[in-house]
Amino acid sequence: MAGDGHGDGRRRARGELESEVLAALWAAGEPVTAAAVHERVGGGTAYTTVLTILTRLCGKGLVTRRREGRSHRYVPVDDQPGLAAAGMHSLLDEGGDRAQVLARFVSELSVEDERLLERLLHGDARGQG
Repeated sequence: MAGDGHGDGRRRARGELESEVLAALWAAGEPVTAAAVHERVGGGTAYTTVLTILTRLCGKGLVTRRREGRSHRYVPVDDQPGLAAAGMHSLLDEGGDRAQVLARFVSELSVEDERLLERLLHGDARGQG
């Protein structure tokens, strides 16, 4: 399918392009233009589509932009771990009974992740030990 961003004809899943745009911003490591993001995303994605995604991400508070000449430079508000943590908090807030949500989450952790979580809960900020 032309213009879907994939040569194999498959359409992106909802949110996949947003994730790709955020990944491009994190990889850049500095404020970049929409053109630079478009170049990094590649895959036949239209420039206007990338610009729309950047505008949406700004509206969601995930990206900020500042005017530079006739264009803008974009930068993510948080790094990838921070964004993932914010998403987890959001889901927890929307999940109803917090105790049940947390219990289900913890019950499905791998042994390694359980140990890591225990270390983090006991004050080891890096979870190493």
